[in-house]
Amino acid sequence: MGNDVAIVGIGMTRFGRQPGVTGRQMAVAAVREACADAGVSWSDMQFAFGGTYSCGDADTLISLLGLTGAPFINVYNGCGTGGSSLISAANAIKSGERELGLVLGFDKHPPGAFNESPENVGLGAWYGETGFMVTTQFFATKIQRYLHEWGIAPSALSLVAEKAYRNGALSEKAWRQQPVPAEVIGESTMVNDPLTKLMFCSPGEGAVALVVASPEKARSLTSSPVYLSSAELRSRRFGSFEVYSPWLSPTRVDSVTTDASRAAFEAAGVAPADVRVAQIQDTESGAEIMHMAETGLCEHGEQEKLLVDGETEIGGRIPVNTDGGVLANGEPIGASGLRQVHEIVLQLRGQAGARQVPGDPSVGFTQVYGAPGISACTVLTR
Repeated sequence: MGNDVAIVGIGMTRFGRQPGVTGRQMAVAAVREACADAGVSWSDMQFAFGGTYSCGDADTLISLLGLTGAPFINVYNGCGTGGSSLISAANAIKSGERELGLVLGFDKHPPGAFNESPENVGLGAWYGETGFMVTTQFFATKIQRYLHEWGIAPSALSLVAEKAYRNGALSEKAWRQQPVPAEVIGESTMVNDPLTKLMFCSPGEGAVALVVASPEKARSLTSSPVYLSSAELRSRRFGSFEVYSPWLSPTRVDSVTTDASRAAFEAAGVAPADVRVAQIQDTESGAEIMHMAETGLCEHGEQEKLLVDGETEIGGRIPVNTDGGVLANGEPIGASGLRQVHEIVLQLRGQAGARQVPGDPSVGFTQVYGAPGISACTVLTR
């Protein structure tokens, strides 16, 4: 993709619980903020791609934004909805048929765990009746095996969450804005061993919008565009142990995250070592640990030392989840992947405030993971 697509406007609501505010209202607010940031209006948009899980059809927002006749295409792909929408918009720009458009993701989930139907992911009712649709069990099983195989202490899980809440306290739009000590995290209610309550994210609320443009259009709008150098999504291969797997294959292959990140780095022409700030899916603490290595940002087994040494902190060698990730922000499915991109754009612009990564970063990376085994990754540069 190179520098064929630029992000010229970003908008985001506060994440968390917003009583009395609908998901649609949050979406409209994010769109208007993104358009204002880009110095354009909704009527300038030549297309839009948007997705949500729980708030109806995204395209019906045109009744609130304005009936301009521009194509608005609904996208839904689980937790990869944001990444899928962004890839679709990028392809529209790359085709040369459009030069300015919108990407949107929003959701408003009720409290409690996601209540997915097993039939929706190709499984029988028995899978839900036995309790396996409660994905805390999958995440616990996977991280137990990973910690054992790579000699990582369970205490590393608390360090991940501690960092997340500390970074969330620096973000004015995060849900969780209070630091929590690692000891409190480790001693909180056990959900599925070794994962405690404070090591998990929660379904939440929020909206994010991005304005994307061709390089030529971007130069007319801003002197410092951020380029979407690559955006790749992959699904699972046989032998990859992913969420909602009804059985475990004796054959093991690279995870879907490894496949997606490898493709993203190759398309962007950069290496994981070039990344100066990263947003990694942290549905629970173990996910961040595993995904760091699966994306190539570190070696397997190296994560505990990086956490202890502060290398993944905002001032460290490879800052991860500078805005607190989904642990601090919660996970509104449609918006989650785009929140990651929003944060990287702020970092590359040097506009992240108290959580700004030092050293004028020029390469950022995002990775989001979702059921039933998909991963979307982006590389952003300036």
